[in-house]
Amino acid sequence: MEKFAGSIETSGDNIWRFPKTAPPPIPLPGWDPLPYNTNLPKYAINHGILVLRPNTNNALQAIRQMSDHRTMHIKPSRWSWNRFKDLMHFYIMLGVIPATIVITYVNVFIGPAQLVEIPEGYVPEPHEYFPHPITRWMSKYVSRSYQQEYEFMCHHIYETEYEQKLRKAEKRIKQKMAEKQDTQAYYYEPVTSRYERSIRDNAQTTLEVSGTN
Repeated sequence: MEKFAGSIETSGDNIWRFPKTAPPPIPLPGWDPLPYNTNLPKYAINHGILVLRPNTNNALQAIRQMSDHRTMHIKPSRWSWNRFKDLMHFYIMLGVIPATIVITYVNVFIGPAQLVEIPEGYVPEPHEYFPHPITRWMSKYVSRSYQQEYEFMCHHIYETEYEQKLRKAEKRIKQKMAEKQDTQAYYYEPVTSRYERSIRDNAQTTLEVSGTN
């Protein structure tokens, strides 16, 4: 465009004239290159003449589009369905895809363990009896071994039996108290000596600091 900028001639009838050696100008959107009532040649643009005139068809078409009667369609809410899809996509991206990648990597590049003889003097860990690496990891860090389950069960049995013995001893003591009737029984409130010792210690400290009786 800079090459032909100095050779543009403008006349008073809104017509721009270009030299014949210049390429034909590109019409702008919304403008018609030819006027209504002009005696221009048939191929006036090829001869270097450009007439800028607004295209009324485009303006009328825009007005027709803006004047359409548009209504809002009332339909039930899709919030629950959209929320369900969002949560489903979130948990799939968060859990299913990473788990699939990890499982594929373990099965392709690591694989299951091979069964070999136990070396002399070596005690295998409980999770080493499982062949698959993922099962081993879950047995070691997630679930409890058979030995731990057995110890938990034994501890539960011990606590239950100890509680039963306490209940039997309490029942026997109440029975003896009812037979002899020489105790205060439920009317007796046990007194702790913790507060008495605290008061005594405070009095002793005050006596040592003040130095007087």
